[in-house]
Amino acid sequence: MATLTVQPLLAAGTTSTLSNAASGGDKVKPGGDRVFVEVANGGASSVTVTIASYASVRGQQAADRTVTVPASGTKKIPIYEDLNTNPADGLASISYSSTTSVTVGAFRS
Repeated sequence: MATLTVQPLLAAGTTSTLSNAASGGDKVKPGGDRVFVEVANGGASSVTVTIASYASVRGQQAADRTVTVPASGTKKIPIYEDLNTNPADGLASISYSSTTSVTVGAFRS
């Protein structure tokens, strides 16, 4: 499991730097509601990205969030500090149904 480095968005524009998605998943440090991951799927089939939830709502564990990235598609997925931060390590966990031809980067607006 790799911890992604959060890249700031610059006023002059930012070129997305993406790396291979880790087969065991990735982690990212949340930063308010301004951090997101960009997942690019270069494969021929869709990929499901799961963002773990550690918050509870009225005493019940909130459901993990799943996002489908279509074949040859890209999605930007927000990371919510209050919902996705694991209290054990302070990071948000991201997993993938497949990592073949999948790249990911973390950004802060």
